[in-house]
Amino acid sequence: MRRVGLTGGIAAGKSVAAARFAELGIPVIDHDRLARAVVAPGSPGLDAVEREFPGVVVAGVLDREALGALVFGDPQARERLNAVVHPLVHQAAMAAEAEQVDAGVHVVVHDIPLLVETGQAGHFSPVIVVDAPAELRVARLGERGLTAQQAWDRLAAQADDEARLEAADVVLDGSGDAADLRARVDALVGSWGAAQGHA
Repeated sequence: MRRVGLTGGIAAGKSVAAARFAELGIPVIDHDRLARAVVAPGSPGLDAVEREFPGVVVAGVLDREALGALVFGDPQARERLNAVVHPLVHQAAMAAEAEQVDAGVHVVVHDIPLLVETGQAGHFSPVIVVDAPAELRVARLGERGLTAQQAWDRLAAQADDEARLEAADVVLDGSGDAADLRARVDALVGSWGAAQGHA
């Protein structure tokens, strides 16, 4: 089975690429969505986060803004959060992949924003990185309502572009528009031959 790892810096275009893989019939396991699910109200993951960061759970719900304020500018706090959440996400992702394998799927894309940061690059082949210049990504984040400082902080919280590109087997240029990036995904999948979905 082809286990594809998809990553990219924030606002580089990874979400567009992931959506296109799904449109082409290739299952996409969204690790961000799993990260939210493992800290859902009432979950053991939420209890673990609350123990590590008292005060970030309000009325049984994770206060993401408060947690973000704690971890985005503090690498040590971010590591503590990752130590709680990442093993739970990995477990959920493996269960989701097993379901696809049981269904006869031959290609699965794991959409992992922090693939390089969490040392998972060696678990996937190919590793696909959607790349775009940092200045362009900051501008895109500005369009989403972030200040320039907030945008640069978000970029700084991720792997540097050089480390990400070093881990890549395939680099997709995300500096153009969405249609251009979708076309690049189409070409890549086409190069895999008939390995779409249930090939």
